[in-house]
Amino acid sequence: MSATITAPHHDHVFLGEGHDKSARKTWLVIWICGAMMVLEIFGGLFFGSIALVADGLHMSTHAGALLLAALAYTYARKHASDDAFTFGSGKFGDLAGFTSAIILAMIAVLIGYESVSRIFQPVPIHFSEAIPIALLGLGVNVVSALLLSSGGDHHHGHSHGGSHADEGEDHAEVRHIATGLGTLNLEVFEDGVPPRFRVSSANGMPLAGQTVSVVTERPDGASQSFVLLDRGAYLESAEEIPEPHQFTAHLHVGDETHSVAFEEHEHAHGSAQRDNNMRAAVVHVFADAAVSVLVIVGLLLARAFGWLWMDPLAGIVGACVIASWSYGLVRDTGAILLDMNPDRRMAGNIRQMIETGGDRVADLHLWRLGPGHLGAILSIMTDKARNADFYRTQLARFRSLSHITIEVSSAA
Repeated sequence: MSATITAPHHDHVFLGEGHDKSARKTWLVIWICGAMMVLEIFGGLFFGSIALVADGLHMSTHAGALLLAALAYTYARKHASDDAFTFGSGKFGDLAGFTSAIILAMIAVLIGYESVSRIFQPVPIHFSEAIPIALLGLGVNVVSALLLSSGGDHHHGHSHGGSHADEGEDHAEVRHIATGLGTLNLEVFEDGVPPRFRVSSANGMPLAGQTVSVVTERPDGASQSFVLLDRGAYLESAEEIPEPHQFTAHLHVGDETHSVAFEEHEHAHGSAQRDNNMRAAVVHVFADAAVSVLVIVGLLLARAFGWLWMDPLAGIVGACVIASWSYGLVRDTGAILLDMNPDRRMAGNIRQMIETGGDRVADLHLWRLGPGHLGAILSIMTDKARNADFYRTQLARFRSLSHITIEVSSAA
């Protein structure tokens, strides 16, 4: 029996790719909200507007929630290499996101309670003050949302090398090969079907009747020949391509042989990539913006038609929207904090790849270490002379596996 950790120079920095950029944007939005808060509070006191002071105090809670996200970014970076954190500090963002979700839920309850109370006990509304303040709040939230959402997504990151493809997709690789028949396209096609080789002509020339075949050679020296069948617009291998799709393909065209390398990479899918800290900050901003829009609509209708009940109704709808977003954050961040399997698709692909080679996965644990970083522990039973390095090479295609422990046991 042998156990090993697979990274040759292993560290525990599991922060998202856009970590520092996201931190800077969050701090910038905090300064904007803080400036608006001070302006509203002092302006309200100077002009004698209690509504303006109240909105300024509300803005302080908004800035406080964003401060939680910013501090999580700062603390995670500061302790990224601290050995006291066994699996790094990548989960600080998820902890902050979970906390923000709880705060959002409390805000939703308070808004809902106040709104229901005002249905039964209406209070006078000062439209001349309330509508401009709601518009001002909406403007601040729109600017904040644009700043936080700029620069693409916040889903993935990796510190152990390699670049990320688009979120979680396994892209088929196509090789363009110059031959005596013109340029031929050799690809591994697996769009909703078992993976097979496809060979087609770049200029649309039919390949029926031509002597074309493919032979693969894998890093361990194993080779396999593939017979190509005529499918009209292309030739397709009769046999499926076994996992992993990491090999040198020798394309035989008549007397010519052309060799090209295929290397398959797979990244984390869905929530395993997401930066929940930035997501929580954006949800706070959008929740505030949504409530501002609803309040503006409610106030305008109440002033135009005397429907005073529209203002609390808008509050109830806003509370329901915020509660829904809060639930999604609690569900996703809670799952990460409890080390639930973040990517069942990848876990299935890992198991399939190893067991296709005749071995058996006795135990497999997959959990998230940070945005775009997954940890894995595998216990493998084999009756072949294979060690952890063999499986390390196989698992190299899963680029999001940042920390792997492998245990190899003899099936006998």
